[in-house]
Amino acid sequence: MPYFDAASSAPLHPVARQALLAALDEGWADPSRLYREGRRARLLLDAAREAAAEAVGCRPDELVFTSSGTRAVHDGIAGALGGRRRAGRHLIVSAVEHSSVLHTAAAHEADGGTVTEVPVDRTGRVAPGAYAAALREAPGGVALACLQSANHEVGTVQPVAEAAEECAAADVPLLVDAAQSLGWGPVEGNWSLLTASAHKWGGPAGVGLLAVRKGVRFRTVQPADERESGRSPGFENLPAIVAAAASLRAVRAEAAAEAERLRGLVERIRARVPELVPDVEVVGDPERRLPHLVTFSCLYVDGEALLHELDRAEFSVSSGSSCTSSTLTPSHVLRAMGVLSEGNVRVSLPRGTAEADVDRFLEALPGVVAGVRERLGAPKPAEAEAAADPDPEPELVVDSLGKRCPIPVIELAKVIGEVPVGGVVTVLADDEAARLDIPAWCEMRGQTYEGERPAERGVAYRVRRRA
Repeated sequence: MPYFDAASSAPLHPVARQALLAALDEGWADPSRLYREGRRARLLLDAAREAAAEAVGCRPDELVFTSSGTRAVHDGIAGALGGRRRAGRHLIVSAVEHSSVLHTAAAHEADGGTVTEVPVDRTGRVAPGAYAAALREAPGGVALACLQSANHEVGTVQPVAEAAEECAAADVPLLVDAAQSLGWGPVEGNWSLLTASAHKWGGPAGVGLLAVRKGVRFRTVQPADERESGRSPGFENLPAIVAAAASLRAVRAEAAAEAERLRGLVERIRARVPELVPDVEVVGDPERRLPHLVTFSCLYVDGEALLHELDRAEFSVSSGSSCTSSTLTPSHVLRAMGVLSEGNVRVSLPRGTAEADVDRFLEALPGVVAGVRERLGAPKPAEAEAAADPDPEPELVVDSLGKRCPIPVIELAKVIGEVPVGGVVTVLADDEAARLDIPAWCEMRGQTYEGERPAERGVAYRVRRRA
């Protein structure tokens, strides 16, 4: 069964498996002890730290291992904010950061700090100069700025080097979440702090990296002990750390060739999906992106149903769609980009993905999408045109209150032909996803979105027929 969700967690690399098994025999002792077994464990820990630091591009004494990538983000942001409390209490993040960054920002705000979210364009990328503008316009002293190296949902690569220069000019440290990109290469630019997660590149779960450059003011806010420079308390999971460092070195050695091969497969998906499936939007930057990841959204499709059907067809993919069992709100990344959220599919190819598996996915996808649309009663283009009333009403109201997307959009599509060109359809909806998906539908279908207004219940969205 093809596994196409490496952005969530990559399959364990063979080198990681070998190193993990070897370290279970050799690295079980306490590396802080001076007897033979402890010294052996310390040698393994030091070697792993040197290998990881080389891959990150920092000194070994600047890097500590944490219990996860999320833990590294939480500790990194909290430590930098604590160390620079005298400089100010303002935090700058991009609107598409990983939830671990945004959750930490929310906690900082609840504690009395302030936060600026830097917007992105429709490709998910922050604009050049955006961080400089945010630094200038901050309401108080800025303690820290954060910017991911590449987006986890759409694959867009961020201008980290430029943002780092802007932050350095303002004497503000920049923390980079490199979870998605570190396995493909080092992060460029004069960043100050960096975090990553081993299971994203094929290492074992439960190992994160936190690098803090010398000279960056940092104060650990949680109780500390003598391990990991006092920045990550608790006994080190040495076998997992050894496996994480070994696999990072291995994937880096393979990165150039594998990136070129996977980029070709992703290009095929990006080109073929809109040809094979009508009413699809491929999102993310078409050029400045991770080599293995592509995301697209399908009109008139329930995201949860689509993922289940693809699973039945033996394809493991993920979604940032609003229509999943875990949430009724759109992905914050897709919302910040202003793109379609319904029927969202993220394909992230692991290393070694076979070309035949991608071809099979492209063969199966059109039928799967068509089947989900048929069950939801989505209109076909020809049916929508044939349904036009010969004596159309100038304005219609569609009541979709209590219905989840994509139903409000489907009902809009069914009746748009019943108003004359220049007429208005008002959709009443209380699903948060409609705020994103109705404007996206208008852009895709050549109609005019005139905005929203509060209704007695929910929100009224106005769409003027243009075509």
